Amino acid sequence: MSETDPKSVQDLTNVVQTLLQQMQDKFQTMSDQIIGRNILERMNQRIDDLEKNITDLMTQAGVEENEATPEKPKEGQGS
Repeated sequence: MSETDPKSVQDLTNVVQTLLQQMQDKFQTMSDQIIGRNILERMNQRIDDLEKNITDLMTQAGVEENEATPEKPKEGQGS
């Protein structure tokens, strides 16, 4: 037996518990990453849909993009 081999049932139990905890930690990390990506992808899709809907509404209302953003008064002109 090598030095890293368990010498008793308690040692074996400790090794198995450590491995299970490491696996659980890795699984949790991967799950969090997957959930985070899915949320970001859904948010990006919703933002894209919202932008399209706003553009469609502006088109239906006959508003051009440059009319939708108010111009800043030029320097020297009153507010």
